[in-house]
Amino acid sequence: MPTQLINALADPAVLLAILVAIAVAATLYTVALPLFEGDDLKKRMKAVSTEREQLRARERARMTAEHSKATLRAQNNKSMRQIVERFNLRKALVDDNTVNRLKAAGLRSQNALNIFLVCRFVLPFVCLGLAVIWIFGFDNLAGRPIGIRLLAAVVAAYAGFYAPNVYVSNRVGKRQASITRAWPDALDLMLICIEAGISLEAAMRRVADEIAVQSPALAEEMVLTTAELSFLPERRMALENLAARTQLDMVKSVTAALIQADRYGTPIAQALRVLAQESRDERMNEAEKKAAALPPKLTVPMILFFLPVLIAVILGPAAIQIADRF
Repeated sequence: MPTQLINALADPAVLLAILVAIAVAATLYTVALPLFEGDDLKKRMKAVSTEREQLRARERARMTAEHSKATLRAQNNKSMRQIVERFNLRKALVDDNTVNRLKAAGLRSQNALNIFLVCRFVLPFVCLGLAVIWIFGFDNLAGRPIGIRLLAAVVAAYAGFYAPNVYVSNRVGKRQASITRAWPDALDLMLICIEAGISLEAAMRRVADEIAVQSPALAEEMVLTTAELSFLPERRMALENLAARTQLDMVKSVTAALIQADRYGTPIAQALRVLAQESRDERMNEAEKKAAALPPKLTVPMILFFLPVLIAVILGPAAIQIADRF
């Protein structure tokens, strides 16, 4: 039996028939396979649509939770709001710059504004009272004239009035420094996501997840921008809000480029590539500037601490020998 099978396979006619049968089967499989697969494009579009709806639902739930928390905080601080309304502090102390500075510091709720206004209103009186007690109650600055002592109390009141501004400025500076360090890396990640075919909203969400360890402030701003891109009537408004919250020139340039690309239909990836390179160059220039400013800053410490030691080491043995001889 094996000998007959080998002889049959050795026959050229049998081999030709087997090859023809394989070719016909492969042709039929190739032609019939697309008929059983269905419309793959519809499946992909449906998957994207489902993912977008899930993203919307997730952002809506998050914003609802934040709104409920803000409402609870506002209810817990009704006294702050009553003080602001009774003394009309919002009209006296608030302008557009104040609101933008609070947003840049990460204090975006109405309750944060009320606390800021109450602090600016109350702290001068508190500091003035403490200064009067310290100066006149405990007889400090007793050897000074009465005018100097009153001036010290007034200076303490002014310090209390500007203390909230100093706190907000420090917080803004820290957030801007964090965003500045992480912004070029965030643009690179966003460029990769955009070139991979991801939408701007999903790209920002992905970048926020990746950049959160390096810069929580930037991740927070991007998550908020993602939510605004999903719910605001115009994408331009969400991007302008991002620039207003950060108050950084590099962020403003990127948002302006994105707004222009969205308006005129130009490729976003090309604009992001150029802006990412400019951000990296700017960060390198800042590092070089700090490195160039280091020698002048080290001059005074070296004169005060290193030069006396160096003189003692060099001239010490000679001074000892001279002292032995005389």
